[in-house]
Amino acid sequence: MNKTIRRASAFTLLLVLALLVRATWVQFYDGRALADDKDNRRNAIETYADPLGNIIVAGKSITGSAQTKGSDLKYKRTYANGPLYAAVTGYASQAYAPTQLEGVYQDLLNGTDNRLKTVMDTVTNERAEPGNVVTTIDPKVQKAAYDTLGDKKGAAVAIDPSTGRILAVVSTPSYDPTSLTDANSAGTAWSKLTEDPDKPLTNRALRQPLPPGSTFKLVVAATALEDGLYSSVDEKTDSPNPYKLPQSNSVLANENPSAPCENATIRVALEYSCNNVFAKMAVDLGEDKVRATADKFGFDDPTQDVPVRAYESVYPKDMDQAQTALSGIGQFDVTATPLQMAMVSAAIANDGKLVSPHMVSQITNSGGDVLENYDDDADTQEIVSSSTAEQLQSAMRTVVEEGTGTNARIPGATVGGKTGTAQHGENNSQTPYAWFTSYGKADGKEVAVAVVVEQSNAARSEVSGNGLAAPVAKAVMEAALN
Repeated sequence: MNKTIRRASAFTLLLVLALLVRATWVQFYDGRALADDKDNRRNAIETYADPLGNIIVAGKSITGSAQTKGSDLKYKRTYANGPLYAAVTGYASQAYAPTQLEGVYQDLLNGTDNRLKTVMDTVTNERAEPGNVVTTIDPKVQKAAYDTLGDKKGAAVAIDPSTGRILAVVSTPSYDPTSLTDANSAGTAWSKLTEDPDKPLTNRALRQPLPPGSTFKLVVAATALEDGLYSSVDEKTDSPNPYKLPQSNSVLANENPSAPCENATIRVALEYSCNNVFAKMAVDLGEDKVRATADKFGFDDPTQDVPVRAYESVYPKDMDQAQTALSGIGQFDVTATPLQMAMVSAAIANDGKLVSPHMVSQITNSGGDVLENYDDDADTQEIVSSSTAEQLQSAMRTVVEEGTGTNARIPGATVGGKTGTAQHGENNSQTPYAWFTSYGKADGKEVAVAVVVEQSNAARSEVSGNGLAAPVAKAVMEAALN
């Protein structure tokens, strides 16, 4: 064989090898990427070729599937009481990526989770029967929160302190997830929802941190007791009134100028929500100590999953003393979700121990066999000592029985709480946020609740945690304790 033929043969062999390498690359790498591409319609066709698994509340499915007409997507998702449970379920749409529990458990609900496969499914390479998601939501508690919030812009979260089970997650205004499920009509609904200035698609309970205002004073009080700055909630504090912010000419005022806030005890300071006490307390403790306690409660955690990823609640860093003082009353750059403030009350109510909050109890296969039990997997961490927790429980009861939280009283139940009115906007020009975080106990049952009312029709002067948020918390606690 002459040199020219040998070279031509070698070159041809290289071309063949290059084609084989390219074909292999496309088959096993690019092919997988193309198959997984969100714009690959074959994925949607396969996902909606059969009914999806369901999300279950109190033994009943709150989701379903319905056959479509004139579409290559054979089934679409449906929701029972969609607006009531939207903050829990999210949506599974033929047109948009799934959210909330629909997104977290997408593979389980469409049958592609490998844990669902039987031996026969593996042999035939068929998609398994879809699984189900069993939630911890209590329908009575969920409905009480939703109905009481009504047309207000706000949110509520309820937790069983002893188990970490989330009993309610509500965000208002809500929306009907069914409006987004059909590819043929979802676009119109999507435009309307995304252009709505009230942002109904935002899960305010889990994913919109706001200044927590005076509810954060519980964290500062816990720090002071744990650190030994004060030995009990009934020891007099060193708290001049008025209190001049350090390194500043500004004087921090109290909402009630006639309240007995000068050198008040922690109990009295929580009862009257004395800004001077907790601002100075935060400065005396220093930001590092306050942050350490806040972080134990769950602040500054960017991976807070319940199992939906909650947005991070933040206690700021690198503050000067004036800013540290403002952080002590839940202002400056402190932010929290209702979930986070419910966790604060839950830990206090549970004698200082926080059980990891979760809104899914189990996931199962189509036959009901448990694939994972999240109630059994819940972690428990000691946040503060039982002595500190008991003292804070007592002080929170004083707030409800005699102080700023009287609208949360429930006959026959032990209730403790803390109000908050958080300023926002340039020069505090916007309507304040009304907060209430609380716990309730009765007949062996207990619940921790946090409520925020972000906007209401009330005049600015009428906005308060006791006036707007406490009645919502009361209704939620009554539903959980009855």
